[in-house]
Amino acid sequence: MMLRTFNLLLGCIWLSLGVASMAVEPQPELWIESNHPHAPWSNITLLCRSPSRVSSKFLLMKDNTQMTWIRSSYKTFQVSFFIGALSVSTTGVYRCCYWKEKGWSKPSKVLELQSPGQLPKPIFWIQAKTPPLPGCNVNILCNGWIQDLVFVLLKEGNTEPVDYQVPTGTMAIFSIDNLAPENEGVYLCRTHFQMLPTLWSEPSNPLKLVVAGLYPKPTLTAHPGPILAPGESLSFRCQGPIYGMTFVLMRLEGLKKSSYYKKAVKNEAYFYFKSLKTQDTGHYLCLYYDASYRGSLLSDILKVWVTETFPKTWLLVQPSPVIQMGQNVSLRCQGLMDGVGLALYKKGEEGPLQILDGTSNDGNKSFLLTNVTHKDAGIYRCLYFLNWKTSIKMETYNTVELMVVDKPPKPSLSAWPSSVFNIGKTITFQCRVSHPVLEFSLEWEEKATFQKFSVDGDFIITNIEGEGTGTYSCIFRIEAHTDICSDHSKPLKLAGPRVTGFLTWNSFMNEVFRMSLFVQLISLLLLVLWIRWRCRRLRFSNSSHLISGLVREAWLLGTAQGVAMLFILMALLCCGLCTGALAEEIVIMPTPKPELWAETNFPLAPWTNLTLWCRSPSGSTKEFVLLKDGTGWIATRPASEQVRAAFPLGALTHSHTGSYHCHSWEEMAVSEPSEALELVGTDILPKPVISASLPVRGQELQIRCKGWLEGLGFALFKKGEQEPVQRLGAIGREAFFTIQRMEDKDQGNYSCRTHTQMQPFKWSEPSEPLELVIKETYPKPFFKTWASPVVAPGARVTFNCSTSHEHMSFILYKDDTEIASSDPAWGKPGSSAAHFLIISVGIGDGGNYSCRYYDFSIWSEPSDPVELIVTEFYPKPTLLAQPGPVVLPGKNVTLRCQGIFQAMRFALLQEGTHAPIQFQSASGTSVDFLLHTVGAEDSGNYSCIYYETTMSNRGSYASTPLMIWVTDTFPRPWLSAEPSSVVTMGQNVTLWCQGPVRGVGYILHKEGKATSIQLWGSTSNEGAFPITNISGASIGRYSCCYHPDWISSIKIQPSNTLELMVTGLLPKPSLLVQPGPMVAPGENVTLQCQGELPDSTFVLLKEGNQQPLQQQRPSGYRADFWMPVVRDQDSGVYSCVYYLDSAPLAASNHSNSLEIWVTDKPPKPSLSAWPSTVFKLGKDITLQCRGPLPGVEFVLEHDGEEAPQQFSEDGDFVINNLEGKGIGNYSCSYRLQDYPNIWSEASDAVELVGAAGPVAQECTVGNIVRSTLIVVVVVALGIVLAVEWKKWPRLRTRGSETDGRDQTVVLEECNQEGEAGTTTNSPSSASQGISVEVTVPI
Repeated sequence: MMLRTFNLLLGCIWLSLGVASMAVEPQPELWIESNHPHAPWSNITLLCRSPSRVSSKFLLMKDNTQMTWIRSSYKTFQVSFFIGALSVSTTGVYRCCYWKEKGWSKPSKVLELQSPGQLPKPIFWIQAKTPPLPGCNVNILCNGWIQDLVFVLLKEGNTEPVDYQVPTGTMAIFSIDNLAPENEGVYLCRTHFQMLPTLWSEPSNPLKLVVAGLYPKPTLTAHPGPILAPGESLSFRCQGPIYGMTFVLMRLEGLKKSSYYKKAVKNEAYFYFKSLKTQDTGHYLCLYYDASYRGSLLSDILKVWVTETFPKTWLLVQPSPVIQMGQNVSLRCQGLMDGVGLALYKKGEEGPLQILDGTSNDGNKSFLLTNVTHKDAGIYRCLYFLNWKTSIKMETYNTVELMVVDKPPKPSLSAWPSSVFNIGKTITFQCRVSHPVLEFSLEWEEKATFQKFSVDGDFIITNIEGEGTGTYSCIFRIEAHTDICSDHSKPLKLAGPRVTGFLTWNSFMNEVFRMSLFVQLISLLLLVLWIRWRCRRLRFSNSSHLISGLVREAWLLGTAQGVAMLFILMALLCCGLCTGALAEEIVIMPTPKPELWAETNFPLAPWTNLTLWCRSPSGSTKEFVLLKDGTGWIATRPASEQVRAAFPLGALTHSHTGSYHCHSWEEMAVSEPSEALELVGTDILPKPVISASLPVRGQELQIRCKGWLEGLGFALFKKGEQEPVQRLGAIGREAFFTIQRMEDKDQGNYSCRTHTQMQPFKWSEPSEPLELVIKETYPKPFFKTWASPVVAPGARVTFNCSTSHEHMSFILYKDDTEIASSDPAWGKPGSSAAHFLIISVGIGDGGNYSCRYYDFSIWSEPSDPVELIVTEFYPKPTLLAQPGPVVLPGKNVTLRCQGIFQAMRFALLQEGTHAPIQFQSASGTSVDFLLHTVGAEDSGNYSCIYYETTMSNRGSYASTPLMIWVTDTFPRPWLSAEPSSVVTMGQNVTLWCQGPVRGVGYILHKEGKATSIQLWGSTSNEGAFPITNISGASIGRYSCCYHPDWISSIKIQPSNTLELMVTGLLPKPSLLVQPGPMVAPGENVTLQCQGELPDSTFVLLKEGNQQPLQQQRPSGYRADFWMPVVRDQDSGVYSCVYYLDSAPLAASNHSNSLEIWVTDKPPKPSLSAWPSTVFKLGKDITLQCRGPLPGVEFVLEHDGEEAPQQFSEDGDFVINNLEGKGIGNYSCSYRLQDYPNIWSEASDAVELVGAAGPVAQECTVGNIVRSTLIVVVVVALGIVLAVEWKKWPRLRTRGSETDGRDQTVVLEECNQEGEAGTTTNSPSSASQGISVEVTVPI
């Protein structure tokens, strides 16, 4: 057997080395139970228990293969695997695991079952609490798998045991205090029974204990290097000053499994890894020890990376990527790997320009370019640099383009949404350049004194009285050279709808199109009237002198029709043009603005490592852009769930100072910019932002201070006072200062600052001043939602804003921004009200809504805000009651809502209420809601949600409802058995204790036992008590009750009593029914259960019922169970059992099942044909009639026959087709032989067909349908041709007086308006129209 070793030093070096501990997944526990304590191998059951959760599936593995698994119908924390008597086939190595949400858990420790007659082999390991130096305390653990064993600790070389223990469980803990060199050595553990000291287990695997620190530390190196790709080879070399030692190599991330031993070659040892894997990444160290297990100090830690791709590096340029010739520039390369060299590359160059040594590299070094020239301009990047060959891929996050100029390049200028003013709208100029700048400036050519400055390049221009139109350009200054300005951008001209009283070209064309449309419509009307007049004149004119002008008239009519069509085309064209000219410009509205904040892992000095985060309230966001002083700096895709992106800045320098804001991008839209975050220095906190609602005399006012970073303190200052007016501790990224009652003395200019928590404080710059002035206002309106303000996406929400004043205009605000307005209703006297409707709420529609009203110059106070919370975005929280969900009247109860994310706002909901009953903000992940002095009206279902106030109130799913009971007595639970309380020997059963109270444990009692059987602490409203492998010991009467885990004087009521009956212990009885298995509703039925033993109690059972239906104690061998006035629901399968009075509930086998039908008519049978329903030449067909009841007679009926054809007891009828008489529809029915007058319903009909039957008819019908379709198509074509022929002029011929060859062309115009009975000069005119004949020589 291989020597298995565990080193004491491996378990307790984490603290001394400063390596962060890794989260270890808890293992399930596996042990043995047996009802033969002195010979456990004769009947073994293995039990597996999950450490911290319940599961529905458990798996037992033998010799690393799946042996069996249990899938319970309920979730439990423990299952049993019955092995039975230990044999050669059941010996081996066992482990178990349980099913988690995403797969199987880590297996349990290995249990080895050896041959019968031996105890299981124990396992042995070390648990260390302090570093492995002399004086360290050590715990050695030995697991013997069986309870009530004696554990003995042995050491090689000692004749007597070192220690022994008799624990109550399956594990012993041996402690070695004040570790000394004499404690080094090889240890073993064995077990034996207390009553059988001669029966010993096999020794455990040996455990080697080494004490470090007695020899100098060795050196550890890796060849070819500590960073390699998977599949490459690596050799560790551990070298010490002493010859002949044993060396040990260890990986700290897997101490128990990653220890390697090797004898030294002289004073060093090599550890070779042929093919590395990614899991070999970690921190390695080594030591050595002598033959007496005296060890050395630990070597320095060597970090080894096994990766396919290096973490990306990114390159920053200081002071600016645009540098003036002759200046110096620093290229700062940042990465996540320490101790690795860095190299600077330039596009177009083969090798690296500069290399930084890895020994001094901390992942944040700079390359310096001095006295730059135009040759230094280009695209730069940085990568890690290794001295050895490897196949690891190296990538960089970004490249930097360095521009060397005498003067900065000119920027670009654009206007959004367009360069033409709309009435009441503004235009935003966007001045952009591809690198960071210090300041932008906007100039107006028409006004020399005009000049605007901006740090982000955005300028808002208005067109009040036509003052905004004209030509603009912009310039900028870079931070490195504040005295040098760029060239002017390309000029951009703004135009408005009217300039100094003259019409613009667009307005002029608009009026022209309007007039053109009007003229075209009038002309078209006149043309139609003229055509009708000419048609009427031709119809009544038949004089011969008009014949010569008819051709000219016809030409005029054709021309008129063409002109009419041209006029219609022009009118439609003008309509389209006018529509295009008059339509208002459609602008895609931007998405909701994102949130920008900062995070750091150095709370006392956040400027040493700062990361900016941008998060969007819209779930369809694709990309984020961070802007510094108006210039795009970096872009990244957001996380899939949190919809956010990180922008690492690292240590702040002068190049980082400036104003930052971010945008979120979707497929077709860009968001509004976030609030600006201003960095003002390298060791100063970001500048906060202060805001407040409109101050109202006598009302409470909250002043909001947003500080960008968590964990900071807040202070509110007032101009003229030296000390802060108010101070608040760390409560998130923002704080709210409250002025309880606003008075004249509270007016003035306020500002706020943030500071670190530890003294001496590091302060931020003061925020911009906020002036508070009290103005005369109307009283605030009444504002509410018609439904609950907590809604799911897609819901309909209506805000109602009302006041008692008449003829008021209303404005709706969201997060203090106006989003909708309503004009006054002058025709309606009395109070004013406005309704604002959101038809389908989206995830970005949440927020704080309020309203105001006004008339002319006086405004009202803002209404009380309504928080609209849109749920179903975050996972649901959990809600618990403390001390418990059942509380006495007049007491207090605390409801704790536990979320997942920090710095959220929580809301408590009660079923039946319109709005949340309480709100609380939290800096952590949970809050406590206090219900004070509760009464009966406080009983009910409660739930909670959490949401973020900075991102459109995006909320979580509601927690699982928690029922709060205000009473002096617990409600009574109910105890039931699944699948039934009558169980066969050897099967499993679960006793369910169910009640309406959640979060309360349950306790199960068995009659005759002073103590409870099991205790279940449940977070649901039911407790499961599994009883596996039912035996005679499980028989009894059970009850359960609540078991609260808090001290309370509330009365506890027991549940109902459940009798658990075990069958299979006595001969089975017989069961008969009188008058029969089928009865009509309302009749009486008697079930007779006949046993074989006297003095018995009989039990009637029904399939599907968990409890017995009836019990009887007759004087004889038979019990009659009477069921009066049976109904449909009494139908079912019945059985019975019995048990002796001397052995209660130890019942017999089940009787044969008996099915009872309660119906007026037996259910109809089924009828089928074999082999098919089509007769073949010389073949017969068998009709098979089948019913659900035994002892019946079947009859077959044929349509058209006056009497039934055949009778059968087995339901088979043979049909032939002689002379075609077998064709037709058949059905069958049956009657009970005991009740010949009761017939069942007829079955569904089956049709038999033959060669001369419906098949031929089907062909005839198809031919008729096809012929009819052909006739219809021909007639339809004839009608269409006749109509078309009538529309065209008819060509007729008549005799000529000259040569007899003249032909007459008759032109029929307007013949649709002819009168009936009018005679014409044409003898061939037979229609009602008038024909005018014109003779034309051909």
